[in-house]
Amino acid sequence: MGSGARIIVVGSGSREHALGSALVACGHRVVTAPGNAGTEAVGRNAAVRPDDVAGLVDLAVHEEADLVVVGPELPLTVGLVDALGARGILAFGPTRAAARLEGSKAFMKRFCQRHEIATAPFAVFEDPDAAERYVRDAGRPLVVKADGLAAGKGVVVADTVDEACAAIDRFSRKRELGDAGATVVLEERLAGEEASFHVVCDGTRAVPLTPAQDHKRVADGDRGPNTGGMGAYAPAPVVTAEVHERVMREIVDPTLRGMAAEGTPFRGVLFVGLMIDAGTPRLLEYNVRFGDPEATVLVPTYGGDWFELLRASARGDLSALRPAAARGAALSVVMAAAGYPGKPRTGDRITGLDAPLPDGAFVMHAGTTKADDGSIVTNGGRVLTVGARASTLEDAAQIAYDLVGRIHWDGEHHRSDIGGRALNPSRKDGP
Repeated sequence: MGSGARIIVVGSGSREHALGSALVACGHRVVTAPGNAGTEAVGRNAAVRPDDVAGLVDLAVHEEADLVVVGPELPLTVGLVDALGARGILAFGPTRAAARLEGSKAFMKRFCQRHEIATAPFAVFEDPDAAERYVRDAGRPLVVKADGLAAGKGVVVADTVDEACAAIDRFSRKRELGDAGATVVLEERLAGEEASFHVVCDGTRAVPLTPAQDHKRVADGDRGPNTGGMGAYAPAPVVTAEVHERVMREIVDPTLRGMAAEGTPFRGVLFVGLMIDAGTPRLLEYNVRFGDPEATVLVPTYGGDWFELLRASARGDLSALRPAAARGAALSVVMAAAGYPGKPRTGDRITGLDAPLPDGAFVMHAGTTKADDGSIVTNGGRVLTVGARASTLEDAAQIAYDLVGRIHWDGEHHRSDIGGRALNPSRKDGP
């Protein structure tokens, strides 16, 4: 594996495979915990769960890690970065207190209110009866959000009043999401086009990455239930130079100033979920980690050294980092298991992974594992994220979908229109 820094990447998705691959390409050694069949091929895996804080700290100490890169939100919200810091281990990601920007929707909305950051009007309820009365009195469908982490299942963009009330019932009374739904946030629906805006932060400064766009609905034309993401592309044309400047000035900078003023400076990556309407950006939500699948298009389009970027953020000083120009365009397609996003089937054998990859193409694993016979089988809902980087988005899409067509397993499904809004600007449906 050569010399270089010793790095632990926490997580098991295509996000972690993409980050780990980039770090290995920079000459470093990577252990992924717990990882998947893809991460095993670029370094090695350690069987430690992302929510096992003590186990991850022990792993970092044993490996004499120079840097721990935390992928998913859960370990951040339960204090992994704090625990690593207490042992003198450098970690990329926010502290538990700063991770509340994602860990609590109510905290996030009230933070925006305190610091005058443009977001949708909202109300917070712990009593489901009061929440239902609020919706019925409003007489229009609202967005219903579970306050806590819900693995992408805690948001319902209701089309009717009854649908909003049903979501309140499922979240708050039936507790289908556990304690995450004990408090609900109701907010107005915002019109416009969504975008994913990531910035790497050191507590006071922010380095913006290429604006991207995710595709949440499971089926073509932006239809069907929401998922954790069915594909992404970058750059997103909706984020014009003017919008980019406004997002930095009106959302990112006030967020960093506000978090610092409240005693919880934000380090790590801040994923600003945007709704953009007629050139005006408003904040939908914060995430405190890279999006997945967005990471698979952000990694290849960043023109700098990923290790230097992540380490500088973790150290709290991005000032010496040299500006890095974006590299072309990238597009990725999620190949999902039978039953996803409901109850995905596992154990299906994947074929087509052995052929050489075309220039610019990549296959990032997520829900995969090795069977006893050495074959790769499905082990989750989003199984692979298949994509490419090229000089144009059109070329990236062509390479990505050609590669998708070579990979198979029983019950596999994917969207055929990733990047459609950018590739076909006149279309009215789709992402």
